[in-house]
Amino acid sequence: MQTASPVQRKVTRPRADALRNRERIVAAAREMFTEFGPDVPLDEIARRAGVGNATVYRNFTDRDALVREVVCSVMDRCSEAAEQALAESGDAFAALERFVHVSADERVSAMCPMLCTAFDTNHPDLEAARERLEQIVDELMDRAKATGQMRTDVGVGDLMVAMAQLSRPPAGTACVAADRFVHRHLQLFVDGLRAPARSTLPGTAATMEDLRQA
Repeated sequence: MQTASPVQRKVTRPRADALRNRERIVAAAREMFTEFGPDVPLDEIARRAGVGNATVYRNFTDRDALVREVVCSVMDRCSEAAEQALAESGDAFAALERFVHVSADERVSAMCPMLCTAFDTNHPDLEAARERLEQIVDELMDRAKATGQMRTDVGVGDLMVAMAQLSRPPAGTACVAADRFVHRHLQLFVDGLRAPARSTLPGTAATMEDLRQA
């Protein structure tokens, strides 16, 4: 008696050109959300990406899906930069410093207001990207404090607030005149994180949970 062979299912993989189109859409959306805010017309995003309107809607069912993808991609790229810096040097403070500057270049602060919009902030993809980012930053700060490189009276929330305030104006202002000062001012902030602390900070260290409640 012969046993029937299992049916081989063909795995459908996205074509290379389809993946490139999706990446182009996300990159164009990231640029335009930063310049004009999350309400920029999808037709304009398609035009900048060099694809047709149908291609945008084929990849993203609605605006919320595209906004979520952009926010996730920015957070993932910032996390990857921090992880790579730590793997290359083993120096937690140097990795944290790199994370701060890469996050500014990724315009992560312009993405923050989008987390306050109506789309599903509890979506699994968004939660995964956020948890990954918070985990690596928390790890870098803990390790830098343990080695005596970083002052102990600051929290992840303090870092994120300062980055948001120093790195970019809010999305939609189209104000890039201050860009040349960004890394200069961020470096001043990073230097202020080093131990030994030269002052006593008022209040208590801010956590990410404090920011979410606020």
